[in-house]
Amino acid sequence: MTTLFDLSGKSAIVTGGSTGLGRGMALALASAGADLVLVDHVTCDAVAQEIRALGRKAAVLTADLLDMASLDRVIDAALAANGKIDILINNAGIIRRTPAIDFSEKDWDEVMTLNAKTVFFLSQKAARDMMKRHYGKIINIASLLAFQGGIIVPSYAASKGAVAQVTKALANEWATSGITVNAIAPGYMATNNTKALREDPVRTKAILERIPAGRWGTPEDLQGAAVFLASPASDYVNGHVLVVDGGWMAR
Repeated sequence: MTTLFDLSGKSAIVTGGSTGLGRGMALALASAGADLVLVDHVTCDAVAQEIRALGRKAAVLTADLLDMASLDRVIDAALAANGKIDILINNAGIIRRTPAIDFSEKDWDEVMTLNAKTVFFLSQKAARDMMKRHYGKIINIASLLAFQGGIIVPSYAASKGAVAQVTKALANEWATSGITVNAIAPGYMATNNTKALREDPVRTKAILERIPAGRWGTPEDLQGAAVFLASPASDYVNGHVLVVDGGWMAR
């Protein structure tokens, strides 16, 4: 059974790998045997050191993924480090909180670009390498707001809805090329993106009252899901959005 979750010899890219959910998933893949390329707009050196301490290889690339020209650099870095791309986790994302009536075009465009456009085009570029070996695992990070509208985050909700639909669309097209495309929809996680919510006592109380688990999620809560979707254990799982939310959606 353990071989189903074994990632030995696999090469993975994790965007937004410097902290939070990206760091947690990168460490999980490394623990399962994968070598990593970590991408973020800030340095990922600390996480890379943790991965190397596990006996795996870790390369780092600092890149602004709002710039489409940077995507080729990501692919080139992965191929230079490991010669192939087996796994891509599209985790990098941003959120802007402003009432819809006041929301700016700049905030709309930046969120939609990083959270949706970059996901599609980086997946496209990675898939071209995956198709050469008829094998690949693409994991997109969606959100509960792929299903719900949220409050004062219109562009984030739109972008995560797009992530869920792009996941399904790519799964339909690339399954015959040996590529699975799935998404993880985290619930309310204790990360930098939710700092404002966790510091708001009214919103925090309302959120925790709805979560059956009674707590905020942590990066460690995504580790099993990430390894599952990256491993042979999920070879017949495709186009799925896996909710990891402590029971929020069941409430």
